[in-house]
Amino acid sequence: MQGSRRVNNRLSGYGLCMLLWLTMTSAKAMVSDTSGVERPLNVLFVACDDLRADLGAYGHPGVKTPNLDKLAKYSLVFSRAYTQQALCAPSRLSLMTGRRPDSLKSWNLTSPIRRTSDIVTLPEAFRDAGYFTQNIGKIYHNWHVDGHVDYPRSWSVPPVMHYGTHGADTPHVAGQLPEDFATTRWTSSIDVPDEAYYDGRIAAAATAALDSLGKHPEQPFFLAVGFWKPHVPFNAPKRYWDMYDRADIPAVQPATPPVGVPLVALHDSWEFFRGQPNTLTAEATQELRHGYLAAISYLDAQVGKLLDALKQSGLDQNTIIVFWSDHGFHLGEHALWGKTSNFELDARTPLMVHVPGMATGGQQTASLVELLDIYPTLLDLCGINYPVGLQGTSLVPVLANPGAIVKEAAFTQHPRPSYYKGAPEAMGYSVRTDRWRYTEWVDWQTGKVIDAELYDHHTDPDETINLAPESEHGTLIKQLSGLLNEAKK
Repeated sequence: MQGSRRVNNRLSGYGLCMLLWLTMTSAKAMVSDTSGVERPLNVLFVACDDLRADLGAYGHPGVKTPNLDKLAKYSLVFSRAYTQQALCAPSRLSLMTGRRPDSLKSWNLTSPIRRTSDIVTLPEAFRDAGYFTQNIGKIYHNWHVDGHVDYPRSWSVPPVMHYGTHGADTPHVAGQLPEDFATTRWTSSIDVPDEAYYDGRIAAAATAALDSLGKHPEQPFFLAVGFWKPHVPFNAPKRYWDMYDRADIPAVQPATPPVGVPLVALHDSWEFFRGQPNTLTAEATQELRHGYLAAISYLDAQVGKLLDALKQSGLDQNTIIVFWSDHGFHLGEHALWGKTSNFELDARTPLMVHVPGMATGGQQTASLVELLDIYPTLLDLCGINYPVGLQGTSLVPVLANPGAIVKEAAFTQHPRPSYYKGAPEAMGYSVRTDRWRYTEWVDWQTGKVIDAELYDHHTDPDETINLAPESEHGTLIKQLSGLLNEAKK
């Protein structure tokens, strides 16, 4: 771990950046714009909400994401990246501070960004290094978080379109709204412009910001653009629904909880049902799944606008692009809807990184990584010293060599109840290795293990059979439990 000294001269990391990347590509290509003038690297930091990793730019046959697919062709795609908790606020705080939820004491939607005084956020580190930092859209959690703005500590200018509720993302148009062709709760299919919803307006503001930044190329920037989709409600404009034939959308699989799963691992899908029974018909289930795909394609179109604007600004030659989602999502699999579990569908998340001139663009890596690794990676790429307390690992070796391994496991956790008040009753700690996912459920008061899960991803990638009760896996479980205990320290 590097010391706490932070770089105050915005160009002081230039030499380190070149050194890191000489093994990957031409240093000149990394730091020169089209005019040949050498400049420090910028960062375009693109977030989305609730996008699961088996959809979009990852070879899924059903989803249409031409812009994310294009980004993947010149980025390194991390096919096994994992969130630290499958819930918006703790996931984002972990990524933005480089610390695990237990270190932050943040496991719910209401934890403040700066619970402890030694926090240095990722944009704050860039701002202290002379970067212009800007937040457009949802980067930290959007609601119920004291100090959610974190201005001026994180940002050079006040954030915009970052605060509100997802339920308030209703279409804003002049005149009467067209007909709504969707019928299920949490869905809407209306023929309106992209800008009728949050993400269309966020894309417009972000493209304007890139145009402005392009007029001052001497000023390095960290531009964070946070899209609200594909989070519910699934209300993308109708043309994105029309991209799909519902008859072609696969039914839920697996539709039932894993065999032998402890009840504590499941939840009541509160995000969708608000404590009421799940009464979805097969038709309503498919409409929700259709709406999720439409929301992804709508998101994709907004990302495309950013990529076009970056190129038009002339800044693409010296701008790092990071695309990530805060966690995955269930659409009826395991009889769950939404997030808040430790299963693979919630824990695994999209992650793509593009560095100008990189030799590994267009490749995928199966190296196990975590979202909190983004923080030290970006500091290394831009030559900024680490603040004290980072718990992630730099992914620069993987960017240089997709076969490199920087960690043997990734860790995710979630409390029970999923949305607790006061203190949790239990915490589920989950470790993902190359082959296994092992989860321990721990009593919050006593620290005793009250239940466990074990899934073999070589033979059971959908996590349908809990192997933990089988005595033959005792030695393996002891080893995986040891990994969890090390991660908690």
